[in-house]
Amino acid sequence: MTGTPVVRTEVDGHVGRITLSRPEQLNAITVQLGTELEAALRGLGADPEVNVIAIRGAGGSFCAGGDFHEVERLRADGPAGLSPLFEHFAAACRAIAEIPVPVVAVVEGAAAAGGFELMQAADIVLVHDEARIADNHIRFGQVPGGGSTQRLPRLVGRQQALGLLLSGDRISGAEAHRLGLAYRSWPDAAFDTEVEAFLGTLAGRRRDAAVGIKHLVYAGLESDLGTGLGLELDAVVAHISGDAGGAGVTAFAARSPA
Repeated sequence: MTGTPVVRTEVDGHVGRITLSRPEQLNAITVQLGTELEAALRGLGADPEVNVIAIRGAGGSFCAGGDFHEVERLRADGPAGLSPLFEHFAAACRAIAEIPVPVVAVVEGAAAAGGFELMQAADIVLVHDEARIADNHIRFGQVPGGGSTQRLPRLVGRQQALGLLLSGDRISGAEAHRLGLAYRSWPDAAFDTEVEAFLGTLAGRRRDAAVGIKHLVYAGLESDLGTGLGLELDAVVAHISGDAGGAGVTAFAARSPA
């Protein structure tokens, strides 16, 4: 892509940080942003020093969804013009499940339409209590195109998903937490401190163990319970039998009471 990058990356210790950087547009999604986001995720995911990746929006908002000006411009070329916008964003969301390390969405301000869909795609979500979250496609007579109709029912069930999608209701970060759309929610005074503490915890975990757990969860979600349990059994035996797993068992035994 040409022009000024709209996705920034940095590595801070064992934390890979991705920042959506279109603050004046509330980090709205363009073809460029989707393309750069996928590249950032895959690049950091391949870095052996990175144990966790955080996605955050610049300027106090996560992501307000698709950029209306870009959508209007691309519509002039019909389906062939519009498809790349959705394809590149879908590829970025899909990359989250495909890279080995956990990806954490840090959500504050607006997370609407595509921004809400990116939040749904994340492995773990941390939200500000007062974040403004909605799939508001229906309010404009539109259909979601970034995964809401598929991911949202799997996260919160059919009833809640259809309620949110068909009403376009906006919920707070605290409400998103109660619905199971986020792992933790904090007020403004504690938000940044708690987010950094959580990222620091994940960054300090053994990378091979974290990678193994994420892989097993996703593999299990795509199979039946029996198959998933078999995968877990094979994985734990292989892990403990190895040098890294053996060291962990020895350390655990040393801490356990006789």
